[in-house]
Amino acid sequence: MKFPLSTRLPLYRQKQRFARENIQIPSSTIEGWTKQALQKLEPLYEQLVFDTKTKGYLQVDETVIKVLDSEKKGATHTGYYWVYHDPLDKTVLFDYNPSRGGIAAMPMLGNFKGYLQSDGYQVYEKFAKKNEVKHLACWAHARRYYERSLDNDKPRAEKALLIIQKLYAIERTAREEQLTADQIKKLRLQEALPLINKMGKWIFEEIKNTLPKSSIGKAMAYTYPRWDALSAYLYDGNLQIDNNLCENALRCVPMGRKNYLFAGSHEVAQRAAMIYSFFAICKKHDVNPFQWLKYTLQNIMTINHKNIKELYPQNYKNIIQ
Repeated sequence: MKFPLSTRLPLYRQKQRFARENIQIPSSTIEGWTKQALQKLEPLYEQLVFDTKTKGYLQVDETVIKVLDSEKKGATHTGYYWVYHDPLDKTVLFDYNPSRGGIAAMPMLGNFKGYLQSDGYQVYEKFAKKNEVKHLACWAHARRYYERSLDNDKPRAEKALLIIQKLYAIERTAREEQLTADQIKKLRLQEALPLINKMGKWIFEEIKNTLPKSSIGKAMAYTYPRWDALSAYLYDGNLQIDNNLCENALRCVPMGRKNYLFAGSHEVAQRAAMIYSFFAICKKHDVNPFQWLKYTLQNIMTINHKNIKELYPQNYKNIIQ
C-alpha cells in the first residue's frame, strides 16, 4: 500500500489539479481546510503519544525535514522527525523537533523502560545506558560497514558478511515457517548464538592488527563495542534482528521531500507528523488511509474521550465489520 498523495503532494500542486478540472479554490481555503482537519486529529495523536510512552519495545530513528525560517526570508531550518516504532503492536509515532540533540528525544525516552533498538547514534546509546533499558543494536547497520569495506579488505569483509548472511537466513527460516516467539528464541540459540560467538572472537583477534582509520577497521570499531547490543535480540523471539522496520516507516518522508521541499513552519511540520504517524499505522495494518481518515474526521468530535482509541487505524477494521 502506498502513501496517499496528500502526504507527498504540496497543496499548490493540488490546487493546480483542481484548476485543470475547472475547480477554482483559493490557496488560503485549501490551507484552511487542511489545518482544521489536522487540528481535529490532535486528541487522537496525543493519545498515541501517551500510549507510545508505555511501550516495552521501541525501535527509534530520525530523519531531516527542511522548515522555513520565520526570521530569515527564504531561508530554511533543518528540523528532524523522530520516529518511534513498536514492532509488536505495529504502531508508529512521528514527532517533530527543531533539534537532533538528546533533549528532543527526552519527552519520549526520558522515562522509557524496556527494549530500545537503534543505530549507533550517541543520543540513543545515552538513553540505553539506563538500568531500566536493554539496548538492541542493528545488524543491518553493522552489515553496511562491512559492505563499504569490500574494496579495502575483501577477504575479511566477505568473512564477516558471510556470517551476517547466515544470521539473516535463520530469521528468514523463522518467518517462512511462521514460528512462535518461543520457537524463534530456541532456533536462534541453537543456530545464531554459535555464529555470533564465532564472529565476536574473530573480531577480538583481528581488530588488534587492523588500522583504525581503514574501512574494515571502522567496521570492526562499530561492531566490537556494540557486541552485547548486537547479541541482545537473542533474549526474546519477539525482538527484531535489525531496525529496518523503523527505517521503512521513515521512507514516506524522503518521498515527500522530493515534492514539497520544506514545511512552512515548525507548527506545520508537527501537524504533518500527526498524519505521517496515522498513515504509517494504516500501511502496517493494511487499512485504506482515505477511508480511515474520512471515518475518523466524521466521528472524532462526538466520540467519548475514553473510547478515542477506537479510532486508531489498527482498530478501524473492527469498527466497519
